[in-house]
Amino acid sequence: MITFIISIILLLLGYLLYSKLIQRVIGVDPARTTPAVAHPDGVDYVPMKPWRIFLIQFLNIAGVGPICGAIMGAQFGTASFLWIVFGCIFAGAVHDFIAGFISIRQDGASLPEIHGKYLGNGMKQFMRGFTVLLMILVGAVFVNTPAVLLNQNFTPEWNIFIWVGIIFAYYLIATLLPIDKLIGRIYPVFGMLLLGMAVAIIVAFIVYKPDLPEVWTNLSNQLNASGDNTLFPRMQERTHRPDTPLFPMMFISIACGAISGFHATQSPLMARCMVNEKQSRPIFYGAMITEGVVALIWAAAATVFYHDPILSEHTMMLNDKGETVLLGGNAMVGVIAYQWFPKVIAIICILGVISAAVTSGDTALRSARLIVADFMHVDQKPIPKRLMVALPVFILAAGLLVFSLANPLGFDYIWRYFAWANQVLAMVTLWAITVFLSRTKKGAWYWISLVPALFMSMVTISFLLVAQKEGLGSVLPRSVGYGIAAAITALLGIFFFVKKAKRECDDNKTN
Repeated sequence: MITFIISIILLLLGYLLYSKLIQRVIGVDPARTTPAVAHPDGVDYVPMKPWRIFLIQFLNIAGVGPICGAIMGAQFGTASFLWIVFGCIFAGAVHDFIAGFISIRQDGASLPEIHGKYLGNGMKQFMRGFTVLLMILVGAVFVNTPAVLLNQNFTPEWNIFIWVGIIFAYYLIATLLPIDKLIGRIYPVFGMLLLGMAVAIIVAFIVYKPDLPEVWTNLSNQLNASGDNTLFPRMQERTHRPDTPLFPMMFISIACGAISGFHATQSPLMARCMVNEKQSRPIFYGAMITEGVVALIWAAAATVFYHDPILSEHTMMLNDKGETVLLGGNAMVGVIAYQWFPKVIAIICILGVISAAVTSGDTALRSARLIVADFMHVDQKPIPKRLMVALPVFILAAGLLVFSLANPLGFDYIWRYFAWANQVLAMVTLWAITVFLSRTKKGAWYWISLVPALFMSMVTISFLLVAQKEGLGSVLPRSVGYGIAAAITALLGIFFFVKKAKRECDDNKTN
């Protein structure tokens, strides 16, 4: 429990200290006019109160990532605590804060437009398609999750497609309506519910006083030479575990609680609603730290269940091959809730997870609409034009969703590639931020995003080369995969420094 308490304190110190450094480096200016003030349109550029924007941003970026992703990451033990804490402070919150700030300075620009400004037109064109595809994946994933949870826990006699239709109808309405009419009114309530879940887990820690492993007592087990990084011996004996090395698998599994490219797609939504640049620190950096706290709490709860000899019995199931495997993140939410809480509180916890998924799914599809509208230059004031852009996005999301529900392994495939694509987007955004910082008056501070950019490059590239099911891990020796990933990452770093030196040389000649 000492590790958990220290981790919470570090996250809070990250906000109090490191975020202020970032704020000074990027040059937040309270006197500058924001896009919401400069040209409000009543649809997307709508001034709102800071506390509402914070709660909307928190719900937009949270989804089921800091819950289900943290639970899956907890299978690797307390190393997940380290990634959540240090990833959140030095990578995820920096990523969210600076990406959101750049959007404010560029009139609420969507993420691909930011990529284009700092990484070139070719990257902009590629990231337009890549980001929209990711948003469609998010939409499909975040219809599947709440539909399954609602069906299993409340209406098992219903056909699941009834819930799918209800959620999709809500998504379409939320995507088309002005941001302050629906999202701005109900999201604060959902935000309180999500935070309430985290508080309930903390209360359970106080009441049950569970045996939560400390990072220094079992980290060595996570780094064992066999590569099977299931931390707990009891789990190791009774479960069928694929060969899942801690690096990079844990860093892909825990995305939203540490760093997530999806977040930077949501920041422009809120950048179009702020009335003062000074709000960007608590809204962007602060929301990410809040999400990190939520992820840490759920990772700790899952770690208790995986570690405890009695509770761990509830974390297993037989798959269709008769093998004993660990429950997925969605199922573990129900296990934790019903084992620790009275039924009413357990239901509230499950509803919190559902609301988190729903509120990320609708804003993901809203982001897709805005990205498409931006690069096609379609005016979004008239509803027919909003519908014209939104419908193709919804049709593609519906197709993926039907596949995920009709195919027993469909959801697993979508989730894996969503998780990887999400971290690729974070990596590309960090490179764009690094170029941005290198061009500012305090250009020497570019390292604050360069180090995370290099790290995430290594994570995403090695995933393709090391992962058994999703990549080339079944044909490439692991050492070779890591070696190739390290070489490509080094080349990216060299390319950045070469381009930086060339630009500085050109600037000197001009001057």
